[in-house]
Amino acid sequence: MKTLSIDVRRAEPQDARAISEAHRQAWTQAYAGLIPHKPLTQMLERRGEAWWRKATRGPATLLVLDVADQVAGYATIGLNRARALPYDGEVYEIYLRPEFQGIGLGRRLFGEGRRLLKSLGCEGLVVWCLEDSEHAARFFRRHGGVDLAEGMEDFGGTQLRKIGFVWP
Repeated sequence: MKTLSIDVRRAEPQDARAISEAHRQAWTQAYAGLIPHKPLTQMLERRGEAWWRKATRGPATLLVLDVADQVAGYATIGLNRARALPYDGEVYEIYLRPEFQGIGLGRRLFGEGRRLLKSLGCEGLVVWCLEDSEHAARFFRRHGGVDLAEGMEDFGGTQLRKIGFVWP
């Protein structure tokens, strides 16, 4: 019988190409039709392999979800950037390649990010998502998030509403 390895670990510089591809696929699926084409394309081009290699050494913690030695997704976590909210931690991004969605891997990656933030002493957690991203909002609600805050995000002059989910 074969055993499938699934692991969440800190990203390393040699993961940059695979993270870049996971980012491109996940963002294309999640945001085509929500974010205007030109700003979305620019974001995808800007966040190529070199950008992700640098991110592995940056101030945020970059986690990857490995499935059978393939990067299936990633999450970036760190300190909450919205100082008006009384929570210490934030999941900045969490994305899976489309073929790895819907089978519980997002829950695993999200859970590991939450555990790591808690182990670092963070009290509470914030995650932001676009209001019109029904898939993301449903994921965060299903995992206990309460939509407590809202804001706006600019994409090439187009303002899109975002929701802040919290876990006290």
